[in-house]
Amino acid sequence: MNGATYTVAVRALCEFTAKTGDLDLRFTPSPTAQEGIAGHALVTSRRDDDYETEIALSGDFGPLHVRGRADGYDRRANRLEEIKTYRGDLKNMPDNQRQLHWAQVKIYGHLLCKDQGLDKVHLALVYFDIGSQKETLLHEEHTALALRAYFEKQCGLFLRWAEKEMAHREARDAQLKAMRFPHADFRPGQRQLAEAMYKASNRGVCLLAQAPTGIGKTVGSLFPMLKASAKHGVDKVFFLAAKTSGRQMALDAVDIIRAGAPLLPLRTLELAAKSTACVNPDKACHGESCPLAKGFYDRLPAARQAALDIMLPPAPSPAGAEAARAPFLALDRETLRAVALAHDVCPYYLSSEMARWCDIVIGDYNYYFDISAMLHSLTLLNDWKVNVLVDEAHNMVSRARKMYSAEMEHAGLRMLRKVVPEELKKPLDRVHRQWNQLEKDQTAEYQCYATLPEKFMGALQTAATAISDYMADHPSYVDADLQEFYFGALLFARLAESFGDHALFDIEKSEGARASHSNSVLCIRNIVPAPFLKPRFESTHTTALFSATLSPWNYFGDMLGMPDTTAWVDVESPFVAEQLSVQVASHISTRYQHRQQSLRPIAALMGGQYQRQRGNYLAFFSSFDYMEKAANQFAEAYPEVPVWRQSRRMDEAARAQFLARFTLESEGIGFAVLGGSFGEGVDLPGARLIGAFVATLGLPQINPVNEQIRLRMDAIFGAGYDYTYTYPGLQKVVQAAGRVIRTQSDQGTVYLIDDRFGRPEIQQLMPAWWRIESAVPTP
Repeated sequence: MNGATYTVAVRALCEFTAKTGDLDLRFTPSPTAQEGIAGHALVTSRRDDDYETEIALSGDFGPLHVRGRADGYDRRANRLEEIKTYRGDLKNMPDNQRQLHWAQVKIYGHLLCKDQGLDKVHLALVYFDIGSQKETLLHEEHTALALRAYFEKQCGLFLRWAEKEMAHREARDAQLKAMRFPHADFRPGQRQLAEAMYKASNRGVCLLAQAPTGIGKTVGSLFPMLKASAKHGVDKVFFLAAKTSGRQMALDAVDIIRAGAPLLPLRTLELAAKSTACVNPDKACHGESCPLAKGFYDRLPAARQAALDIMLPPAPSPAGAEAARAPFLALDRETLRAVALAHDVCPYYLSSEMARWCDIVIGDYNYYFDISAMLHSLTLLNDWKVNVLVDEAHNMVSRARKMYSAEMEHAGLRMLRKVVPEELKKPLDRVHRQWNQLEKDQTAEYQCYATLPEKFMGALQTAATAISDYMADHPSYVDADLQEFYFGALLFARLAESFGDHALFDIEKSEGARASHSNSVLCIRNIVPAPFLKPRFESTHTTALFSATLSPWNYFGDMLGMPDTTAWVDVESPFVAEQLSVQVASHISTRYQHRQQSLRPIAALMGGQYQRQRGNYLAFFSSFDYMEKAANQFAEAYPEVPVWRQSRRMDEAARAQFLARFTLESEGIGFAVLGGSFGEGVDLPGARLIGAFVATLGLPQINPVNEQIRLRMDAIFGAGYDYTYTYPGLQKVVQAAGRVIRTQSDQGTVYLIDDRFGRPEIQQLMPAWWRIESAVPTP
């Protein structure tokens, strides 16, 4: 390794070497980031003027370079402080968490003594209660010699692991540099996408890539980002997908890439949601409740090593011997679960640990972008250099809005008050009274407010603290409804801290089951995710968002908070106009007031096309009600044509059954809702799908909420209607139409049914390779 250095953060070092005992979440969640910052600031403001804060410290032990920032140093008292904010009763803090804090301040103590030439130093843990604003100070005096011994002991425990990690990185980068594209040649458009990805990493900028379906976007994005990892010093690649199918495509792409480079030591991890990974959903996350949490950190090293061993490449065979193939598996959900259960540890928290040691991490958007994103936190903690790939990125606006929105329903609180323990009734009653007052003051069914209700928010915060204290004092008490309310209250409080023009606060009232009770839903509704996402982009070396529908660029740049340096590429389509007949049925209106009159001409248009060219079609409508009426009209007029329909709340098996009807030999029409399960992410090449009917512009419903969004979009961007209705709707249309042409040999027909599809400003949002014609009305 020739003088290679392994850099590790103080906290990461201590978590590896000093964390023992049970997994215990009873003293969490901790205060919000804003509360933590404010708490630190308040504590340091109480110190003398010569008190030093955020002291950068570092030191070396062999190839290890340890660095971090100590919270504060009182030079006159010769006291180094580690400040920890908390909420609840400090006596409920698990002992292993306290020991971890002492480990951190001892490491900082050594680094400070070395930096300042001190013989001894006072070390202090300062616990600051967010609620009472009081400090609890624990302190010890240590000699520089003792702290040095402690530092060397911790580094010694980590060094063997670090040396293995350096060897892995060296081998990985050497293989990545030599790696060749896994296919004989690039598909049309795939090389252009790959070059744009690599150049974005080379420049260290973000990228928006509009790339058509069928060019192999997953391999075309992962391959260049992996090459860039070795060239540009990137630690990890995060591949983020909107759906489970996207994660599987990424795992398949890794297999393809690895098949072309059999000695590549590429560690790949798939993350699963906690609700999916949890083995004991009826138990709490601590050792007194869940056996997989009991002694978790004591068994973690063996489980961690077993997981890494699975991902080893095959050992080189002796000359002349037949190649021996090792398993060389990715840590997908099932593989990781098997490892975890074999070592009696929690699969979800094992996956969190393995994210630290894998080269590719595949998961949902929320793992990097949501309010408490694990991968983002680890990136900051470890100072990683990461490249992030965001698949099907047209979903990012709607998904990110949900991440930074919160809602609470009064009916749920009413029910909860009747069954909670006696100690929680008073704080919940206070929330209930404030909520009743809000409902009494509001006369309209829906109302949007400029500010948050101060008294209600105060009561909610008090209730959340009371619930936190109760759960800490009663570790065996588990109530799903109380937990749901608790986490909802915490999210509401966190979003309240950053409430601004990017969000709405609204209350929607409805009549309850009893006349004396009205019900209401309170919502902090994020409508512009940019303020939250911008720091996430800034924390990456490169973030590349790619999709078949990322137009217009300014919409995504504005809504997502893309940096000004973001590069854009519109990858040339491999498809030609002759492959797809795009017909606009301008003689039909699908507006709400015209839907009943539209049913007969739509059925006639679909029947005429089917009679001219029998085969498999998809028909998309704006709602289930509209879809059902259209399907009934069509079935009555053309009873000989097979028809199948999307149903509400279809599970995975039902969705698979719906898609199984589309075979190479079958014929018929599947009726579906635009924006649902079958409007994107569905691959039906060749004769499995030869056409689609889109009987809607996909525009969001005009309602009080969307009208408030339109007004705010107009105020911020000057394009209220387009940002609220036109752009989100047309993206769904193009995605649905994109189901028809999947390969360069496909031929098909798409009918866009509505007179508004004939407008130039609408057609400008369609793919450039389409040649749009007017449909001839069916007699």
